[in-house]
Amino acid sequence: QEQLVESGGGLVQPGGSLRLSCVASGFTFSPYTMRWYRQQAPEKARELVASISSVGGTTIYLDSMKGRFTISRDNAKNITYLQMNNLKLEDTAVYYCNRIPARLPWGQGTRVTVSS
Repeated sequence: QEQLVESGGGLVQPGGSLRLSCVASGFTFSPYTMRWYRQQAPEKARELVASISSVGGTTIYLDSMKGRFTISRDNAKNITYLQMNNLKLEDTAVYYCNRIPARLPWGQGTRVTVSS
């Protein structure tokens, strides 16, 4: 079964750091571009945060995250990471990963709460 499982979220104070992980299983991971998304509230749309190509080319899409977030991948372990530094209150969201093309059904995501 093709699956993506996110983890690594939690409660952190402003200025703190977290590293999110997305473990892929059931498919050949390396050829896919992998993406991180966030959803700040159930009634808000899911936003594209970052993308990494099969060969490691990366893009951070939200200006507010540039210089603070880094996406990376380990093709040997089938894991995509999102390193989040200098976290801000507005980074609070549920974070999801997915692949392109042939996006999979959304998983449960991992919740990041930034609060003092």
